[in-house]
Amino acid sequence: MLTIAILLPLAAALALFMIPSLGARASRGIAIGVAAVPLILLAVVAARFFGGGAQPAFVATAEWPWIPALGIAWRVGVDGVAIAIALMSALLFVAAIAWPIRLDREPRHYYAWMLFLLGVSLGVFLVLDLILFYVFFDLSLVGMYFLIGRWGHGEAQAAATKFFIYTLLGSLAILLAIIGLALSGGGPLSFDMRTLIARQPLGGVDPRSSLILFGFVFGFAIKTPLFPVHTWLPPAHVNAPGPVSAILAGVLLKMGTYGLVRIPLSMMRETVAAYALPLAILALISILWGAFVALAQRDLKRRIAYTSVNHMGYTVLGIAAAGALASGDAAARRIALDGAVVEMVAHGLITGSLFLIAGAFWQRTRDYDLDHYGGLAGVAPRMTALTIVAAFASLGLPALAGFVAEFQIFAGTFATWPWIAAIGLLGVLITAALFLNMLRRLFFGDLSKERQDFADLGRTETAILSVLLGLVLAIGVYPRPLLALIGLGSTPIVAER
Repeated sequence: MLTIAILLPLAAALALFMIPSLGARASRGIAIGVAAVPLILLAVVAARFFGGGAQPAFVATAEWPWIPALGIAWRVGVDGVAIAIALMSALLFVAAIAWPIRLDREPRHYYAWMLFLLGVSLGVFLVLDLILFYVFFDLSLVGMYFLIGRWGHGEAQAAATKFFIYTLLGSLAILLAIIGLALSGGGPLSFDMRTLIARQPLGGVDPRSSLILFGFVFGFAIKTPLFPVHTWLPPAHVNAPGPVSAILAGVLLKMGTYGLVRIPLSMMRETVAAYALPLAILALISILWGAFVALAQRDLKRRIAYTSVNHMGYTVLGIAAAGALASGDAAARRIALDGAVVEMVAHGLITGSLFLIAGAFWQRTRDYDLDHYGGLAGVAPRMTALTIVAAFASLGLPALAGFVAEFQIFAGTFATWPWIAAIGLLGVLITAALFLNMLRRLFFGDLSKERQDFADLGRTETAILSVLLGLVLAIGVYPRPLLALIGLGSTPIVAER
């Protein structure tokens, strides 16, 4: 089923490219139908984790030889961490593809590239071979490059080029680190993630292990992104269509944090433990930098983009805390890691929704300037209500998914670095200020004459956002199923060896 979830969107994308007679409506309908299939398949796989009895670390596994001489094969399988992120990603792709958007050119190609990006994105989360991981990780750059460059606005070509160059540099560092990690292990050469997790090929801290870890952290930090390698993100978001921004923030950024969990945290425990504090400090800087810079933005999309730097900093802080406690309390490590994964899921749903809303603003006014709005609550009550829910979830209000994630991250971090947890809480305060300021400037105050005819969200837009934010509320009120699912994957990662 996992193989179908990856390959079906890729095959459908190729078909859309090759059938020139399809119009915009037919292409959109096909893309929605195809995108729904991986979501259903992943839901079926996720249900297997709740079947009772002992569970293997990875389920739904399959393997076919590809390059046997190098130990490379088509390997797929998921644990609780991977399936949670993959499910969120598949749902967000369905929402982004179904989101109403006016395409000035080549709608068939737009939906083909969205399906291509769906297939390769799921590949990153579902494969168990490091070379396949790299292949899909790299191919995601291609899909996003064309979606920004061809269907964006403003300086879209420059933003797409900057995105591609930055992230390609990171992926090359990851490739070198993958080769170094695989060559460091005893036994036959293998790129099987399960084998490398069991071998722990790099023990302790020496120049080789440090350099390999730096390659992973550098590459994944660009993708996440963390300060100071985040500068590609704001222009990419500002110039991309709303649904593409939702995928960029909700799915592609998770490849960086998921990569940190799946590879160095799982395969290089001792080395990660030695460098956990510098990683936590880098995450703390990202938390504060993202919040303060977002507060200064008057452009709606740039403000939301910088909050991603802030929120992904929380995620990396949780990962660092989980790694730092390698010789301490496994329960505290699991709390930190669970919080990081919940943050990935929550951020995808919340910030994906915020970027879809930003896209709705652009569709109506071609303007992101916060100073050009105000008083929209009177003419757009549905947009107002849903934006308020998304903003409150992003700032970590209790009973919403963001609170569940941040509470666990700070609880796990406090067990090792109380001072980092205390300083990091300042980021929560600044995030609250920037979102409350955004809501005031958009929806309250006097309505200007040029906004008198501002159109509220339509039925399709309202339905899509209601599903995404309904899940945010459900996770916030009753997080137990998600935490149980994630825990099945996080427990082996933090277990004492």
